[in-house]
Amino acid sequence: MRNRAVTASSEPSAGFRFRPGRQHNFLLALAGVVFWVVNLATAPGAPRPGLPAEDSSNTLAAGTQLHVRLGTPVSTKTSHLHQPVTARVVCEVTAGQGVLVPIGAEVEGEIAKLIPTSDPTDRARLLLRFNQLLIPGHPALPLAAHLMDVENARETVLKDGTIQGVLASEVPISRVEDALDKLGSAGGQLQKMSDKALGKADTSIDYRAGADLTLALDKTLTVDSTSPAAVSSQLSQAVADVVQKLLADAPRRAQAKNNAPGDPLNLVVVGNADQIRKAFQQAGWSVAAKKNRKSVLGTVRAVASEEGFGQAPVSDLYLYDRAEDLAYEKMLNTFMKRHHLRLWRSSLTGPDGVEIWLGAATHDIGLDVHPGVVSHEIDPDLDAERAKVSADLIAGGLVAAEQLVTRPNPLSEGKTATGGTWKTDGQLLAIELKASGAM
Repeated sequence: MRNRAVTASSEPSAGFRFRPGRQHNFLLALAGVVFWVVNLATAPGAPRPGLPAEDSSNTLAAGTQLHVRLGTPVSTKTSHLHQPVTARVVCEVTAGQGVLVPIGAEVEGEIAKLIPTSDPTDRARLLLRFNQLLIPGHPALPLAAHLMDVENARETVLKDGTIQGVLASEVPISRVEDALDKLGSAGGQLQKMSDKALGKADTSIDYRAGADLTLALDKTLTVDSTSPAAVSSQLSQAVADVVQKLLADAPRRAQAKNNAPGDPLNLVVVGNADQIRKAFQQAGWSVAAKKNRKSVLGTVRAVASEEGFGQAPVSDLYLYDRAEDLAYEKMLNTFMKRHHLRLWRSSLTGPDGVEIWLGAATHDIGLDVHPGVVSHEIDPDLDAERAKVSADLIAGGLVAAEQLVTRPNPLSEGKTATGGTWKTDGQLLAIELKASGAM
């Protein structure tokens, strides 16, 4: 469960889906985005196991995925060829006998290819090659793996692991610049205003430390012995009893303001608000901003310039007749893709008065534009996003235990307000946070 896979894409539904790199219907999509941002009319809408170890030995098969987080920032503007690069494993890789690659293990490598953009028709290219795995308490292991995915990136990853950048023509702000150029001198002042408000197009590949990557083994990897799991796979009995009581009659989905079905609930978080804030901060997630002039302008700028904006607002969804109490999100360098979740505090408490929260987490993977409705398209695999939240929180070090729990009449599949499909095994992941101050 803690091994994450790259995002699955869904079959196209009726309507136009704008994704980075698409050329057609740009003006319709951009106009829709601005409308959606201002009104926040968002419709509601990882990690799958890697390949198993070969037999029951301590050998991981070729194709097994490693989910790592960059420790070294990389950029086609400022980095150099053969620069050393490190990353940290953020999701346990397990086999029949236990954990073979624990959280905190490191991979080391270098920048093997670096081609900056020199012309608007050129794409930047970057290749990271990792060749060594360092597990605490174990000898260094040679590693043969290639990059499969850069999570929430606007760039694409080629089969050989090369990261391929976007063209200037694929960045929305470039269309605005082209239109203003055609106005000649009349567009000069407008161009200055646009540059100040929206910024300039930047097509370089630029990943800060903390960017999440998925690697795939090219050859088998044998580890001499297993490592302990990072957290317990069972909730304390007292907490488990309260969670089951909560789920006995809890709603299965949140609702939009007009009572339309919203995101399915797939999380239970056991911890007080301050514990939750610290846990998500440690995991690299940001608090979603409240809707105001500043956050709306920031979101429009992020969409137009094709960049991330970690404090973008989310639309309100309702549970227990109120909007979410807390909302968190995680982006990289495009507004089109983000992890986000909402949490509602329940009326029940656990031992020592600890709060119990219900949550709904989904992964935005594009933009879905329909007549009268603009929303993010979501990854239909809700269980992958549920596991993504788990992996990030565990890697942050503030989780005491987690356990998949069942509920009466679980959901298995459904549709978003715009016709997109989603599926789930119907279970919720209960995450028990460590007491304040515990590490």
